[in-house]
Parts: sequence; C-alpha cells; structure tokens
Amino acid sequence: MPLSAKQLEHIERRLREERSRALSNLNRSVTEYSGSTDQERSGDLTSMPLHMADVGTDTMQEELDASNETRISRELAEIDDALTRLYKTPESFGISESTGAQIPFERLDAIPWARS
Repeated sequence: MPLSAKQLEHIERRLREERSRALSNLNRSVTEYSGSTDQERSGDLTSMPLHMADVGTDTMQEELDASNETRISRELAEIDDALTRLYKTPESFGISESTGAQIPFERLDAIPWARS
C-alpha cells in the first residue's frame, strides 16, 4: 500500500530537515578549516611540535575530519536523490528498490532516504 499524502508530507519535511542538518555540518567543517592554520586548528601555542605523537595526532584528526566530510557529502547526495524520487514518482516512493516491498513508515521516518 503506497504512502498516504500525510505520510509523504511528513517524509518530505524529514528529508528537508536532514538536508539542512547535513549542509550545516558540512559548512561548519569547511568554515573551521578555511580561515585557520594547522597550528590554530590544533590549539598549539608554538609551531614546533613537542613530541612526534603530536604530529601523528594532528594528521589523524585531519583524516578523520576529511572522512566525515566525505560521509556527509554522500549522505547529502542520497537525501537529494530521495527528494527527486519523492517529487517525480511519489506513488512509488517508499518501495524497496531491491525487493519491491513496501519500506515500513517507521524506517522511512528514521532514515527518510532509505532505498530498501
């Protein structure tokens, strides 16, 4: 049974909320890195590392931040794709792409861009 008009409105609202959250997180990350040096980001008072482990910690944090930015970008693309599917074919939104079965509304409420 397809989603009701009320459920589709709810899912659209959830997708827009999640899109706004993802964009905010991505923009915050970009802003933090755009106007600061490595020294400022790490909070170091000097440019000379006190220990080699400090360099490793800074590198690890940069890699973690880049990984999170990639994850958020992918999530944003999934959300945008879900909004496109919702607008183009609302009658089939919420149908699993792999099985053709109805995705439970509770799952769509939690992850509105779910494909299965």
